[in-house]
Formats: sequence, structure tokens, C-alpha cells
Amino acid sequence: MEIIRGLHNIRPRHKGCVATIGTFDGVHHGHQMLLAHLKAKSEELGAPSLLVTFEPQPREYFQRTPVPARLTRFREKIHILRATGVDRVLCIPFNERTRLISAAEVIETFLVDLLGVRYLVVGDDFQFGKDREGDYAMLKDAGDRFGFGVSHMGTLTFDHERISSTRVRDALSTGDFALAEKLLGRPYSMMGRVVYGRQIGRTIGIPTVNIRLQRYKAALSGVFAVTVDGLGATRLGAANIGVRPTVAVDGRPAKEPLLEVHIFDFDEEVYGRLLTVTLKWKIRDERWFPSLQAMKVEIDRDVAKTRAYFAEHPPAPGSAL
Repeated sequence: MEIIRGLHNIRPRHKGCVATIGTFDGVHHGHQMLLAHLKAKSEELGAPSLLVTFEPQPREYFQRTPVPARLTRFREKIHILRATGVDRVLCIPFNERTRLISAAEVIETFLVDLLGVRYLVVGDDFQFGKDREGDYAMLKDAGDRFGFGVSHMGTLTFDHERISSTRVRDALSTGDFALAEKLLGRPYSMMGRVVYGRQIGRTIGIPTVNIRLQRYKAALSGVFAVTVDGLGATRLGAANIGVRPTVAVDGRPAKEPLLEVHIFDFDEEVYGRLLTVTLKWKIRDERWFPSLQAMKVEIDRDVAKTRAYFAEHPPAPGSAL
């Protein structure tokens, strides 16, 4: 899969594609249905498939407070998309200039002149251009004028409700990982490289690996039973996702959430390793403790609960991503 970063990297060989546009946060079952249609059209027309997405996501740009929770950051999204068979991903920076592009300019300059789109597949609620002035009817009319096909995918439902990124977030926020897995088509995981931390866990006998989530807000927070892939065999552990109020710097919690994982029966240095952490069960919410000793007592309980959970629910080996 080829990744094209920015419009300035589009080359003449990229013209003549079957395309779709969207944020695709989480790449859930609804997204997967659309991408399957995209791939089928790509094969039918003998043209490469292209997924166009944005960084930051438009909702992050427009709704800076509160910032919407991300299901997947860009690296995770790309990792999942590779399995769908998409040929190319074009990532466009979303900024003030992008925001002001009219719907007509999106069609004529971007879709027609720059990409030479042969067919466009969009979601059932797709809108585009400045102030979201463009819609499916406008695309259909443009397709008739400029000679490209357009179709939109109907709503995919589960238990009589629409599958959406918002619904996945709601499931995760309540700890309903079984529902999240059904909506996503895979267990919910977070991916990232291990970074150096303050090593406070090691001082209380509970060493952790630390992963910056690189998102303004995580879709969930608290303490969880997890599996960890990327270290050879699948390993078990207990993880905290949040801003670590007990060990706040200068009395201030971290601005961005951190993923800390205590991997059971493991004490190797793995800085820089890319890990996939799969959420299995929520133990409790994150909370402040009056001392490190009080925190250690509670973490020891968390570890015991996690071991008991995995004794009853042994995981199948292999990464979720």
C-alpha cells in the first residue's frame, strides 16, 4: 500500500483511480463494507483504489474544546487499512486553507484535474467543501458532467442501530469490549512505541512500559486487563490509560493520556519497540491516591484481579491488529 502525504506529492501516475474520502476513524464494519465496494469497483475498472483522509481529523480542527476521542491514530489506521487491500492512501493536512475550499473546487480541481477520478464511493452521510455545502446529489451531477461514476453505501446496522465510530466510542467508554469487537470486527487495540518514562513504577516494584498515545483524548481511560503483542509470544498484563493524577508534575496531570502497561513475568528493556495492546476487561476508573504506597496497594489488587480474569479467560495468541 502506497502512502501519499500531501497534495504536493501527487504525481501523474496517480491519476485515474477509484476513490473514497473520509476520516475512517476505527475502520469499523461500516467502513469495511464501503472499502470492499471500493475494491470491487477498482478491480472492475482496472484502476487503483485510493482512500483520501485528513490529519488532523476535521472534527478535531473544528471542535477543539472538547476534543473528540480518537479510536485510531494515523499509524494504527494505516496498519488496519493494509489488510483491506486499498492500493493507496492520500493524507491531506486539514487546516484553514483546507477548510475554505469550496465544494465546486473540490470536484473540479481535486477530483477531476488532480486525481482524474474514474469512480467515487462515499458514505451515506458524506458532505464536503466549505461549510459542508457539497453533498451526494452535487457529486452525482458532477459525475454526469465530468464523466466519473458515483455511488454511496447504505447504513450498516448491528442490533437495529447504525454502526458508527461514535457507537464504538460509547461501547468503549462503558467497558463493553464485546460490543466494540462486534462493531469493529476485531478486538479494540492501541499501538505505539515504548518510550522512557519517569520509572516510578519500578521504584514501587511494579515496572511498566510506557506508550504515548499521540492523541488529544483517548476513547477510554482507567485500569484494564490487557494482552501485549510485539514481544514474541502474546503476553498478559494490567494497563492504565490516563493522565496519572497521583504522579502529576508540579501538581498538574499530563495534558495528553499515556498508556502504561505492567507486563506479567517480564522485566526486559524494550525501549523503541512497537507494541500492540489489546483491551480485554475494565477493572476500574483511574483515580488519585494520597501516596505512592496507597497507589501500590491498589495496583497489587488490580494485578491480582487481572491474573484471576485471565485464569478464567485465557486469550488466544496473536495480535489484534
